[in-house]
Amino acid sequence: MPITRIAGILRDGQPETQLTARGWVRTRRDSKNGFSFIELNDGSCMKNLQIVVENTVPGYETSIRDVTTGASVSIEGTLKESPGKGQRIELHASSLTVLGVADAATYPLQKKGHSMEFLREIAHLRPRTNTFGAVARVRNCISWSIHNFFQTRGFLYLNTPIITTSDCEGAGEMFQVTTLDLAMLAKKQIDTIDWKQDFFGKPASLTVSGQLEAETYATAIGDCYTFGPTFRAENSNTTRHLAEFWMVEPEMPFYELPDNMDLAESFVKTIINDVLEKCPDDMAFFNERIDKTVLSKLENIRSKEFIRLPYTEAIEIITKSGKKFDYNVQWGSDLQTEHERFLTEEHFGQPVILFNYPRTLKPFYMRCNDDEKTVRAMDVLVPGVGEIIGGSQREERLDILVQRMHECHLNPDDYWWYTDLRRFGTVPHAGFGLGLERAVLLITGMTNIRDVIPFPRTPGHAEF
Repeated sequence: MPITRIAGILRDGQPETQLTARGWVRTRRDSKNGFSFIELNDGSCMKNLQIVVENTVPGYETSIRDVTTGASVSIEGTLKESPGKGQRIELHASSLTVLGVADAATYPLQKKGHSMEFLREIAHLRPRTNTFGAVARVRNCISWSIHNFFQTRGFLYLNTPIITTSDCEGAGEMFQVTTLDLAMLAKKQIDTIDWKQDFFGKPASLTVSGQLEAETYATAIGDCYTFGPTFRAENSNTTRHLAEFWMVEPEMPFYELPDNMDLAESFVKTIINDVLEKCPDDMAFFNERIDKTVLSKLENIRSKEFIRLPYTEAIEIITKSGKKFDYNVQWGSDLQTEHERFLTEEHFGQPVILFNYPRTLKPFYMRCNDDEKTVRAMDVLVPGVGEIIGGSQREERLDILVQRMHECHLNPDDYWWYTDLRRFGTVPHAGFGLGLERAVLLITGMTNIRDVIPFPRTPGHAEF
């Protein structure tokens, strides 16, 4: 018999079709009339497939006792029209095989509510819950949408290094990679390390961004994007920060800041459209169980133009609002999430793209404006989350780029290959970065970033 995923069975299955369903038991209830109902889920969709197992099925008496919540089973049978409310079809079993038992006394996912904190402790089992199954499917859809968006526009998918010797952001919050015997170095209490003894012959770290390497390809083969894991050794225990997360970073030659803004707006709207179209049941679940406003927020984002607002005007709006914030702002200070959400949720009621930030707030690679005070940076802010995209037009002028490196206390010699791009055929170019987990937060309405990545890495936690 053909083995069919439950999503396909529920969508396309016709009565009298014979097939095999496999999955994990959500519940089992026994009738006094000599048969059992099994709710089976295989992770392909939110809904369960109801299985009817009569006591005439071979081995029923011995097998049914092992069909407990969490057990895995393979069931052959025939689809029948279901008399039950809210379900079109059900599977009537002709054979039942228990593939793996689950001890009812110790299986942690019983039919009751569990806190998110508890589920993080059993991250290896939480995908079996409705919430985390839905998160996984939506995350998958977003990833597909990201690739599809760029591939259909002729972008080249680029794999940039995970191990790097360059600090793209210049913040120094990087995880060091080494083969040196740290225990031995600590025992000897040496003052300086001879990096020539290390694997790469120099200090190396996990990347915080693939942008700099992407620029080398953008200035050679055209529009490209990188999509992979990035790392920040930032000792932050907030609901919005991870030490390991996924970033998509497009880089486009001959783009200036307005072009960058247009692409970013289209990108966000496309992702939202794709998820709403392809994951309607999961999104209905999030709207019902997680955030009753999530669908209306997404509709607001995809239906309205993104306002373009200079940083200077944003500061004036915030300071003149009369609203009390936890953090006060003035020109030259960075905006906090509360300020970003005020602009998008209260003042404008729609997405906003802030641009032209003070140069002192931004990394060395952002193009300086003629006022010598600001750079052509942009942040895309959306209701419910705040910043979801950060980007800029890149500094293509060699002399100013070197000047900015010195301002940021970087040695241009360490970036010789990057400055070469400005020596040999420099062009205006731009790009941005979107954190995948921030996008999943936005679209699902989940409130903690640790719940939208399969195995979160945070300070003090690297389990699983």
